[in-house]
Amino acid sequence: MSKSLELARPFLGRTVTVVFDRPLGSNHPKWDFVYEVNYGYVPSTPAPDGAELDAYFLSVNEPLEEATGVCIAIVHRLGDDDDKLVVVPENVELTDEAILEAVHFQEQFFKSVIVRR
Repeated sequence: MSKSLELARPFLGRTVTVVFDRPLGSNHPKWDFVYEVNYGYVPSTPAPDGAELDAYFLSVNEPLEEATGVCIAIVHRLGDDDDKLVVVPENVELTDEAILEAVHFQEQFFKSVIVRR
């Protein structure tokens, strides 16, 4: 099991707060793409890449600075130890296919699978 998956698994089913350093509509600082969802991190959760554990916040169509929701899944990157939490507002459910479609703008560059409980 990758280190980031090991760190991410305990968040499944839990309520978490995400801070967005790349809100919906922002540009990636290095690569030529726009964030189609709110993307950020869970504060004080060191990840293998030296930054905090990353998270996609789905089912909200406006840029956010911070939000609290439930972690329903993990985008597990095969061959890249940089998994992402999938967080949604309370009482929102998404299929694996809907998650992969929502995060395709970034995950298209990686081989990823959805991990749930």
